[in-house]
Amino acid sequence: MGRRPEPLAETVDTVNELVRAKLVRAISGDLCSVQEVQRVAAELRTQKIDVLVNNAGGNFAAQAAQDLAGVRQTWLDNLEGNILPTVLLTHALLPLMARPGGRIIAVTSIAALRGPATYGGAKAALHPWVYDLATQLAPQGITVNAVAPGYIPATEFYGARMNPEFHAGRAAQNPMNRGGEVEEVAATVAHLCSPQAGFLTGQIIQINGGAQLGRG
Repeated sequence: MGRRPEPLAETVDTVNELVRAKLVRAISGDLCSVQEVQRVAAELRTQKIDVLVNNAGGNFAAQAAQDLAGVRQTWLDNLEGNILPTVLLTHALLPLMARPGGRIIAVTSIAALRGPATYGGAKAALHPWVYDLATQLAPQGITVNAVAPGYIPATEFYGARMNPEFHAGRAAQNPMNRGGEVEEVAATVAHLCSPQAGFLTGQIIQINGGAQLGRG
């Protein structure tokens, strides 16, 4: 699911080719919109949902604001773009989640733990939401967790900033002196979705090579 039909279609073709079966389909929509989320939920109303991975968002305010109106807008843009798709879709699909055994994962960011302000603040808002929802749904056998990746070079997130110097600087921020692999994040998400993770809920799992250490 996502807003752009073209990359969704490419992903569907890639995955279906890998598994040699037509097991994946795409649904496009703007998940910041209540009406769009309701449409998506209606399209899925006959489904039982075992796993919901919320991996929407981005830094929608990369440029510094120049005045109060700009400051207000940067906060609103990042709060809307990073919080609403996860929260609205999850709550819309809760009636369809498998009980017991349902899995909900929110992908946040290392920025939630150390900034920058508007993007990090928006991602950080999802952490107490994960804690609250995990507590609510635990009696029904549904787990809720967050994965907070650090520097993962092979994504669209860094855009035109990505060059050898940028990569070296970001990699040097963790003691492993490298970027993370998409497959490493995916493997953690896969574990959280598995039956073996049934007693793991209400956690923020960091994947950052030690750039930000976990605290008890």
